[in-house]
Amino acid sequence: MAFVTRQCIRSLSSSAALRAAIKHVTVIGGGLMGAGIAQVAASTGHSVVLVDTSEDILKKSAKGIEASLKRVAKKKFAEKPEDGEAFVQKVLKNISTSTDAASIVKGTDLVVEAIVENLKVKQDLFGALDKVAPELDRFGGLHFFNPVPMMKLVEVIKAPGTSQQTFDALLEFSKALGKHPVSCKDTPGFIVNRLLVPYMLEAVRLHERGHGSKEDIDVAMKLGAGYPMGPFELLDYVGLDTSKFIIDGWHEKDPDNPLFAPSPLLNKLVAEGKLGKKTGEGFYKHKPPVTQTHGLWQTAITLTDAHGRESRPQEMTRSLSILSE
Repeated sequence: MAFVTRQCIRSLSSSAALRAAIKHVTVIGGGLMGAGIAQVAASTGHSVVLVDTSEDILKKSAKGIEASLKRVAKKKFAEKPEDGEAFVQKVLKNISTSTDAASIVKGTDLVVEAIVENLKVKQDLFGALDKVAPELDRFGGLHFFNPVPMMKLVEVIKAPGTSQQTFDALLEFSKALGKHPVSCKDTPGFIVNRLLVPYMLEAVRLHERGHGSKEDIDVAMKLGAGYPMGPFELLDYVGLDTSKFIIDGWHEKDPDNPLFAPSPLLNKLVAEGKLGKKTGEGFYKHKPPVTQTHGLWQTAITLTDAHGRESRPQEMTRSLSILSE
């Protein structure tokens, strides 16, 4: 979720104003997604404050951002490493950190929420922020894909109460970040995941019916549809527990939709603790799980729950959309 603050809205009148209006950005949540958004915003000249609950988390976030920037600089300034170092330092100067969200948002133009997927925690956060931005017309959705520095897509969500001014400001902000925004109403899964999650679950059902092995289904989709990963490979990267959580939430809201029907095989694997790559086994067996939690660790796609809220396999990941490569 994101909201545009009152002082920013007052200055919006034209496309140029829309682009210029958002200069100061507050990102709440120092995990993979929040750190990625902060990095890209700072890289495009925005002044960014990254907010989380402890200094330790923020130190890890800052270290991850710096490591990510160095990788970008190494590639971008391969022949002039000194220019690369200058680039890294310039971007880092645009980022500061804080553990006090309520005080920071008073002087910002845009607040982006990217915290842990716990409804009570989110409600507490927005309850505190309501004192600064109580108007629903200034709320909207910005759905990034990880790793943010690499992925071009941003889904910009217009909720029923989102004003046109706010929606336009979010579109222009996405463009200012060098992203390609697409618009979507507030619907479960938005665009990418609303199409992708049922696709992955239908592959499981196909396998459950004995109509194809998981290996053949993966090969068929890679060679026949040109996908870089098959559905079972992708499920293992996403996290089987995350996929189950999503489909269960959608099924609860729309039990008659066959696309949202639970999968006995998926449920069984999750119950056995076989959650995919992160546990070393899911539909396939994998090497020992990666433990890195910051930087450009790529796990899989972003998923949303029955209300369109994002759900993540670990503390804070809006992971790589494999099909968007």
